[in-house]
Amino acid sequence: MSHRSLRQAVNDLERSGQLVRISEPVDPHLEMAEIQRRVYAAGGPAIYYEHVKGSHFPAVSNLFGTIERAKYLLRFGWENTKAAIRAKASPAELVTRPGDWLKLPGAGWHALPRKAWSGLPSLHASTELSALPQIKSWPDDGGAYVLLPQVCTEDPDVPGITNTNVGMYRVQISGGEFNPNEEIGLHYQIHRGIGVHHAKAISKSEALKVSIFVGGPPAHNLAAVMPLPEGLSELMFAGMLAGRAFRYGRRNGHLISADADFVITGTISPAGTKPEGPFGDHLGYYSLAHDFPVMKVEHVWHRKDAIWPFTVVGRPPQEDTTFGKLIHELTGPMVPVSIPGLHAMHAVDAAGVHPLLLAIGSERYVPYQERTPQELLTIANAILGFGQASLAKYLFITAQEDHVELDIENIADFLQHILRRVDWRRDLHFQTCTTIDTLDYSGTGLNSGSKVVVAAAGPPVRELANEVPATLKLPSGFSAAKCAVPGVLVCQGPKFNSDESDRLIRDFAVGLESQDLGGWPLIVLVDDAEFSARNLNNFLWTTFTRSNPSHDVHGVKSFVTHKHWGCEGPLIIDARIKPHHAPPLLEDPDVTEKVERHATQGGPLHGII
Repeated sequence: MSHRSLRQAVNDLERSGQLVRISEPVDPHLEMAEIQRRVYAAGGPAIYYEHVKGSHFPAVSNLFGTIERAKYLLRFGWENTKAAIRAKASPAELVTRPGDWLKLPGAGWHALPRKAWSGLPSLHASTELSALPQIKSWPDDGGAYVLLPQVCTEDPDVPGITNTNVGMYRVQISGGEFNPNEEIGLHYQIHRGIGVHHAKAISKSEALKVSIFVGGPPAHNLAAVMPLPEGLSELMFAGMLAGRAFRYGRRNGHLISADADFVITGTISPAGTKPEGPFGDHLGYYSLAHDFPVMKVEHVWHRKDAIWPFTVVGRPPQEDTTFGKLIHELTGPMVPVSIPGLHAMHAVDAAGVHPLLLAIGSERYVPYQERTPQELLTIANAILGFGQASLAKYLFITAQEDHVELDIENIADFLQHILRRVDWRRDLHFQTCTTIDTLDYSGTGLNSGSKVVVAAAGPPVRELANEVPATLKLPSGFSAAKCAVPGVLVCQGPKFNSDESDRLIRDFAVGLESQDLGGWPLIVLVDDAEFSARNLNNFLWTTFTRSNPSHDVHGVKSFVTHKHWGCEGPLIIDARIKPHHAPPLLEDPDVTEKVERHATQGGPLHGII
C-alpha cells in the first residue's frame, strides 16, 4: 500500500532493516548535520532521531541516502511514472511495450489531485517556528533552515490546484534580521517557477500566498525538485510518483497538503527583502548573505505524529546526489524529444551540477564531408536555452557518430573522448556577461558570469599522455605538475594576486610555447596539485567550481580573429582560488569528535560510520 504519511514510510524502513534509531538527545546545532554527512558517506541507513534538543518533534535523515533505498520508498509509483514518461516521449513505441499499457491508467489516475473531504491531518495542531528542530548544518550558516521544504504557490492570474508550482527552495527560519517566529527568508534562485508567480503578484501589487510543506510521503520531496516544464504542476507528478493522488484542502486562502507533517503558511509582499544566509550549499562553498524575499508567517501547523525530515548539502556527493540520479533516470527518454538531435545530457554532480554539463548529440548536417562541429552548435544553443540546463557554465558536447557506445555517465572516458578530438583553434564558443547559477561565486557577481561551449567532433587528432614528461620545465613560480586524467596536467601556481595575474598567466603560456605538449591539450592551474590530481572528483570540483570561462580560460599561442578566441597550443584554465570566491565548507573539529563518540562500542552508530 502506498505511503499515506512520512510516519508510514519510516515504519516501513524500520521493518525492512533500513533505519536505525538514536534514542539519546542530539543537538540540531551542527551535530545532526554531521551525523547525516558521515552516515551518507558510509552508505548507511536512514537515521531516526527520537530526541532533538530544543524541540519535541523527532526527526529523520538519509531517507534517500542510497539509490536502492530511494527506489524502495518510491516503489508504489516508480514503474508507472517511468511508463508514463516513456509514453509521452514516444507514443508510437507503446506497441513494442505492451506492459506499459497496463501501467498508464494507474499513473493517470494517481496524477489527479484529490480534495480531502474527511479533514486535514496536517492541521492537527499549531506551533511556532522556534519549536521546530533548529537544524544548522555548517559553522558559518546564518541560522536554522528547513532542509527538505516543498514551497507551494499558485498562479495569481489563474489560481487553482493544477496551476501550482512546488519547488525545493531554501527556507531560513531563524537568525539574521528576521523577526523570530514571524518571518522566514525565502531564497529562490534564477530560473525557478516561483519567480513567475512572484512576478505576476508584484505586477498586480498583491501579496503572494505561500504554503511550505515539510514531510509527507517521500515521493513529494522528489516531485519538488523535478525539472518539469513551466505550467505543469508538481502536485500531479507527486501523486503519480507516490502511487497515491495528492490530497489537499484550503485554509484562509492557502493550499494545504493533507498528508504533510508540517505546513507553514504566509505571504510575500510585493516589495521588501532582507539578507538571507550565509548557507553551506551544494557546490561545496558557502553562499553568502544576499537580499531575498521575506515571507510573513501566518500559521505553523503539524500533524499528530509529525516527524521532521531533513538532509544536508555540501560538496558533492551528498544525499541530493540521489535526487539527481533519479531525475536522470526518469527524464532520460524526454531528452531526444525536447531537443532534436540530442541523445543524452549529464549535469556532473562532482562539479557542483551546473558548472559542468556533458552532452552527446548528432552531427548530420553534411554527412558527405569529414565531421566537424556544426549541428552540435545548434544543439548546444538549444541546451543553453532549455530549462535549468541554461545555467550550465561549461558545456562539453560531442557527436554520437564518432563513438556510438560512448557512456555519458563515465566522465573520465567522456573527457578523454573530447580531448582526443578538440581543436582549440575552432571548438571554443564563449558567452560573456550572462547568467550562471546563483550559488556559483566564480563569476562577476550574483547570477552573473560567462559560459563556454566545447564542441568536438571528427576523428582523433592526438593521443593523450598520462605520464608527466621528465623534460617538462615549468615557468618560474609554478611547480608540482601532475596528471589528473590522461591529457590533463594540473600545475600548482602561486597564490592568486589580481594585480599580477594577467602577467603571470601570460608568462606561463609563453614559457610553454617551445615545449612538446602534444599529448596534453588541457592544463589546469591550481593551488594544490596533489589534492586536485588525487582523484577525478577532486579534479572536477576544483576545475569547474573555481573558474569563470571569460576570465580564467587562457591558452598557449592564443589569438583573436574576427572576435573568435582560440589557441594553437594547450588550453589553460586558471582554477586557483580568487579573492571574490566564497569560502569552502569546513566542519567543526569539536563536533566531529562529538559525533565520533556515537560510533564507539555500544554507540548507536557503531559499525555504521
